[in-house]
Amino acid sequence: MTQLGILLTNKYRLLSVAAILDVFESVNKFYAADGKEPVFNISLFAANQPDEKAVEFNDRQILSLESAAKQDLIFIPAFNATDIVAAIQENHRFIPWLRQQYQAGAELACVCTGAFLLGATGLLDGKAATTHVDACEVFANAFPQVKLQANKVVTGDGGLYTSGGSTSSFHLMLHLLQKYCGRDIAVRIAKLFSIDMDREQQTYFRTFAPAQVHNDELVAMAQRSIKSSYHNTGTIEELIKEIPGSRRNIARRFKQVTGITPIEYLQKTRIEAAKSLLIETNQQMTEVMINSGYSDPKAFRKIFRKTVGMTPTGYREKFYMG
Repeated sequence: MTQLGILLTNKYRLLSVAAILDVFESVNKFYAADGKEPVFNISLFAANQPDEKAVEFNDRQILSLESAAKQDLIFIPAFNATDIVAAIQENHRFIPWLRQQYQAGAELACVCTGAFLLGATGLLDGKAATTHVDACEVFANAFPQVKLQANKVVTGDGGLYTSGGSTSSFHLMLHLLQKYCGRDIAVRIAKLFSIDMDREQQTYFRTFAPAQVHNDELVAMAQRSIKSSYHNTGTIEELIKEIPGSRRNIARRFKQVTGITPIEYLQKTRIEAAKSLLIETNQQMTEVMINSGYSDPKAFRKIFRKTVGMTPTGYREKFYMG
């Protein structure tokens, strides 16, 4: 199990710590749902009076630095302070501890202005780093030996990781999840938290998950028919022809229950199938098209792009798990 430590520094930004906890606890839940042991043992560490901070984390145990075992990965959160230099002075007790942990083999990752504390250890000297864009000038003056890359979202150099401001922390966590857990888990987290690695749009993180539990058996029959036969290139009329009732009545009730028409439901089901084939198999594009129920390449690309927000090829390039 990977030992993951999160520092509760003086003047830490609560949202920063909460995001780290939320992401890695979600990873453990994914593993548990798959019948596997959790991959991360998460601990919170404080330098002074750790019990005072417990109320902010649902009374989760906060450990002192003195009681800390060797960690594999340590996160330094962003600072909630306008005077970063003063904040570093208030957190001097973490500096020798971070050095010791790093020398013992731990990797260190910092969020946003947390890079200042990592910079103060001297471990970043000669290595690449980034921080919040508005703090780059101060950082460069404070740590001239660090190779500051102000335009970078995430840097990784010698087991030391940094990220820019705001949502860049999620990009850092995705980067580390790919290393510790693999691309599949990173993609699942990206979808869960709607993290766009390219920061362009959120459409392609959306998953079609229609209501399946309801009291309309006629609609349930139509849903089952579409689910079992969506890959056939027939029309919606052909897929629901065995269901008792008029076409108009079925369509009306179907939209009442699912919020969309049977035709829209079929298209979304087919596109969801195509998405899975694109990222989980090495099928050629023609095979993906046919196996998801389409026969016209032009129509397939048009519907896919309209629904997902990018082309089938672009989707595969971004999310392929092979």
